[in-house]
Amino acid sequence: MTDEEVLEDVASLLEDDCARGILAATSTRPMTAKELQDQCSVSGPTIYRRIEDLTELDLIEASTRPDTDGGHHEQMYVATLSEVSVRLQDGSYEVTVDRREPIADRFTRLVEEM
Repeated sequence: MTDEEVLEDVASLLEDDCARGILAATSTRPMTAKELQDQCSVSGPTIYRRIEDLTELDLIEASTRPDTDGGHHEQMYVATLSEVSVRLQDGSYEVTVDRREPIADRFTRLVEEM
């Protein structure tokens, strides 16, 4: 994907109130789709579409939280987006999307460094 395509996709997604709401909410703590639905005051299908869009661009990631009562496991979502910057120079755009290191990767790196 070119920088221009990334810019278009990210900018388009960030124009959406629901997508911005999901990113804001999941930047503070992992949340389930139901929690995000309540937080953003939108329908379940809308939440899942935006989650899919954000996941495709690696702006959020999903993890599974086991249910200790033996019920269903839950998907938890957390923002990986840290910063988006656009730089215009010499007639072209340079897009940088900074992401937080996923928790699992941080843990793996920590253990490997021991």
